[in-house]
Amino acid sequence: MRKIKYKKGKKIQPTLLEYTGVHKYTQTEIQLFVYNTDDLAEFSEFDVNEIHKHVDFTKINWLNVHGLNDLELIKSIGDCLKVDNFMLSDILNTTKRTKLEEYHDVLFFNIKSLLPVENSDTIAVEQISFLLKNGILASFQEKRSDFFTHIRERLRTHSGIVRDKKADYLLYLLLDSIMENFYITIENEEDKVEELINLSKTSTNPQILEQIEKHRDNYNFLKRSIIPLRDSLYSIKSMKDDNVFNAIESENYSFFERLHQKCLELLEQIEYDLITLESASNFYFSTQNHKMNEVMKTLTVVSVFFMPLTFIVGVYGMNFDNMPELHWKYGYFVILASMVVLLIGMVYYFKKKRWY
Repeated sequence: MRKIKYKKGKKIQPTLLEYTGVHKYTQTEIQLFVYNTDDLAEFSEFDVNEIHKHVDFTKINWLNVHGLNDLELIKSIGDCLKVDNFMLSDILNTTKRTKLEEYHDVLFFNIKSLLPVENSDTIAVEQISFLLKNGILASFQEKRSDFFTHIRERLRTHSGIVRDKKADYLLYLLLDSIMENFYITIENEEDKVEELINLSKTSTNPQILEQIEKHRDNYNFLKRSIIPLRDSLYSIKSMKDDNVFNAIESENYSFFERLHQKCLELLEQIEYDLITLESASNFYFSTQNHKMNEVMKTLTVVSVFFMPLTFIVGVYGMNFDNMPELHWKYGYFVILASMVVLLIGMVYYFKKKRWY
């Protein structure tokens, strides 16, 4: 089975735009929401050069991009938002870890979205990046997905407080939606591990141990994905004290603190599940050892039963002339009966001692 791990980061010059992901044939699409408490406008399939015609800086603007193959389009978006090329390069380079960066008036955030692959033990990875600047939130996804469908519906139906808040609260909702995928992935892993534990109690198939190691790799991969996210969210918490970056309103820092707390909870759950996997592995080996001991115990008891009988047969198998029992009429029957009585006596004695 393929071991899930981070790919080695591809070395790309900061000014060079090159998409390094696997969704190389996904068509790039753009969706724009412009809203405030009283109004909402939704745009799609428009020329990126006309963004300024639709963006309203008196309102909140959410620009969502699906597909990162059209490098010229990505470059045009960067020019419209006045974002440096090194940030666009980080958006397109999917081999990098989760990170948070502040640069002048721009907050850059990228995150790994993880989901289990159906009918498989592997985990699908997608990088999602965000640019927050002056009331504009731009999100970049490698492919079309339904991660944010419920948020779009909340905007359209004016549900909750999302349209009453600024773009930083929208960023919180998007990050929270992505983090829900971690819970789904962990829950899926836990269900499979529970099946493995139950199977290990009834089967000695060595593939069970391979599956245990596979899921241990998956948990370690989840852990490596969440730790940098935890650190990035902690950095957002630290911005509140620095008071040098105003992309996030002070009253909304508490929402990002919730996300940080969720990361801690996820890591605690992963540690617990790793201990459970270790217990399952130990249980498997204990079961194997117990069954081997039972086999060795049975073979030992059988060998002990036949040791005195073999001794008697060996004695009377010697070719000496001066052995009176060999010339006795009932010698064969007496020796045979003695062997049966000895065997029954040993069985009774072993049974009484509970040696088998």
